[in-house]
Amino acid sequence: MTTKGGKLVDKGYVYKILNNRVYLGQAVHKGTAYPGEHQAIIDQSLWDRVHGILRESPRKRAMNTRAQTPALLKGLIFGPTGVAMSPAYTRRKGKQYRYYVSTDVLKRNPTACPVRRVPAAEIENAVIDQLRGLLRAPEIVVRTWRAARQSTEKVSEAEVREALEQLDPLWDELFPAEQMRIVQLLVERVDVHLDRLDVRLRTAGLTQLVAELRGPADSDSTRRAA
Repeated sequence: MTTKGGKLVDKGYVYKILNNRVYLGQAVHKGTAYPGEHQAIIDQSLWDRVHGILRESPRKRAMNTRAQTPALLKGLIFGPTGVAMSPAYTRRKGKQYRYYVSTDVLKRNPTACPVRRVPAAEIENAVIDQLRGLLRAPEIVVRTWRAARQSTEKVSEAEVREALEQLDPLWDELFPAEQMRIVQLLVERVDVHLDRLDVRLRTAGLTQLVAELRGPADSDSTRRAA
């Protein structure tokens, strides 16, 4: 999802709306709020509840929300035997725990795969951390730039690097649904081994992300060239 300017809709964009005291019936001048002449469309109690949530750290909010948005890696994660791992859930004492379980284990027996199951939150965070690191890697930047040149005129390596670097500080502010979309766009496959985790990226997904992050620049340059 993007704004009218072509940028990804992040939580920072929404925060500007949530912090707008006009909705409380107030007017702000030089940082001080005064009673406005218009009618409020939300009450003070709702404003206070929302801002109580906003006072939590972005990373904590993202983790809490992701716990309610399962299967970030659905269809992407595979165990050491090369068989897919499926999302599974258990509930203990009213709390839900999420896992990815080897399909071998589910369909055959508990010893069919050396990695029977992995905690979903841990593996998802590990993949996200590795993904964020890969997007800064010079070889990934060059590979993406070379692919982008096939579909986008006059895109420089520096522009590709700058676009990919935008995602790292932005990530924790994205809505979980947008995080999931980006993971599905960028990640081709995640292989879980006994001693490591391998993440394979989609080059086509990287070039699409660069185009999204660059926003209207591509269309502007095309119009100038015309």
